[in-house]
Amino acid sequence: MRTGTANLPLHGGKCPAWLFAHMKALSAAIIEVIIEDSGTDEVLKRLSDPYWFQALGCVVGFDWHSSGVTTTVCGALKEGLAELGPQAGLFIAGGKGRVARNTPREIQAWADKYPLSINAEELIYASKMSAKVDSAAVQDGY
Repeated sequence: MRTGTANLPLHGGKCPAWLFAHMKALSAAIIEVIIEDSGTDEVLKRLSDPYWFQALGCVVGFDWHSSGVTTTVCGALKEGLAELGPQAGLFIAGGKGRVARNTPREIQAWADKYPLSINAEELIYASKMSAKVDSAAVQDGY
């Protein structure tokens, strides 16, 4: 596998509401097709590939080549997948800033509403630990 680097500058501003609405619908449709064709594991594999993720952001209309694509595309995916409901087989909890504090409640709400393949408490713990590691890594300069 070839590897490399990409420079993604930080830009200010906010995604316009009309664009976010389109991104939400299109990203959900794309993920739904991938799930039907290849399953949820393939979705997670693709979302974890930074180049594929950046391309997804461009395809759904967020063509800024900056760090803002992660927050915006994840937000659109979160809302789009929520509208698909449990048949998607995936859900996204949490977000940036104050929204991140609701992650445990969001995970529990999904678990209360739909059967999950793993205990909600385990997901909540994993979420808290990954946030802690992420925070510590940022504080340490990584």
